Amino acid sequence: MPQPPILPKIDWETVFESGLDYLEWIEAGESPENQDKMENIRQSLILEPQIAAFLEALPCPIHVVAIAEDWCGDVVRHVPVLERLAETAPNLKVRYISRGQWPEVFVRFLTNGGEAIPKFIFLNETFTECGNWGPMPRLCGDIIARGKACGDIGAARKKVSGIYEADHNKRLVLDELLHLIDIASSREP
Repeated sequence: MPQPPILPKIDWETVFESGLDYLEWIEAGESPENQDKMENIRQSLILEPQIAAFLEALPCPIHVVAIAEDWCGDVVRHVPVLERLAETAPNLKVRYISRGQWPEVFVRFLTNGGEAIPKFIFLNETFTECGNWGPMPRLCGDIIARGKACGDIGAARKKVSGIYEADHNKRLVLDELLHLIDIASSREP
């Protein structure tokens, strides 16, 4: 029986090191208006004490490769949450890349065959891939998928917009990202 094609191994450390830190990424962006929105979200997001304590006590380095471009609405909503977590956690390091910078990486993280961003790839201290997130919380992604399935993507987007508006403290995103941080920092199964 023929073997399925094997995707080439990704050198995650090289990909990570090629990325920009948050300030470099913001400065290199295309949309000053969206950059201001992201900064406002990041600065206004207050983490609960137990979340901050968890992040401050991470036992090992965690690396996140964020595929993000500042023209995208979901990037504007979700990158500030990731960055707020990173600035609270000394062991959480994030680097930003564009879709075109590493197309062979991006193509592995399509959403239902589509090019959706952001994508956050969580790597442990040895740059082993431990999980990924994006372009939106699972609940919202499921609603979009249902909208596509029934042919009413407009109604799905409206529902997702309502969820985003109601989630002022970004709890949906926070919970999912914290779950992946917990996995990447695991010391036992």
